[in-house]
Amino acid sequence: MTDWEFEARPHRTARFATIIAAVIIVVMVVAGVLLRHNATGVYFRTADQVAMVLLGLLLGGAVLLLTRPRLRANARGVSVRNVISEKFFEWNVVRGLSFPDGASWARIELPDDEYVAVMAIQANDKERAVEAVQRFRALGRKYAGSSQGLPPA
Repeated sequence: MTDWEFEARPHRTARFATIIAAVIIVVMVVAGVLLRHNATGVYFRTADQVAMVLLGLLLGGAVLLLTRPRLRANARGVSVRNVISEKFFEWNVVRGLSFPDGASWARIELPDDEYVAVMAIQANDKERAVEAVQRFRALGRKYAGSSQGLPPA
């Protein structure tokens, strides 16, 4: 399925996560290298230094998970990937896309008052978030139709 008509990703959060991950890795590598040479009262061996570096890489990688969210849509349906999992919904179950007041990210409304968070469209992206919501809703009207309760243009 490579014929996606729409794709949204977070921009500011991804940028900040990349910077923070790099800082964590650099700090942990520097700390791991320099701890052996400081008089801290604790004896750090090579294994401890390696563990510090690996811990920095692990923490940096965990922060980079915040760059994963993505929302894609085409004629078949909608694919929502958040930090860990990815789910696909056909248009016949999508009831709309909302951005509740005070929410950090949008959500796709499903039947029976259920919803799925869409971390790809975040409030801190401001105009990009508005554009993404408008484009998604236009596709929703095109493929799901007005019978799905999507707001008019």
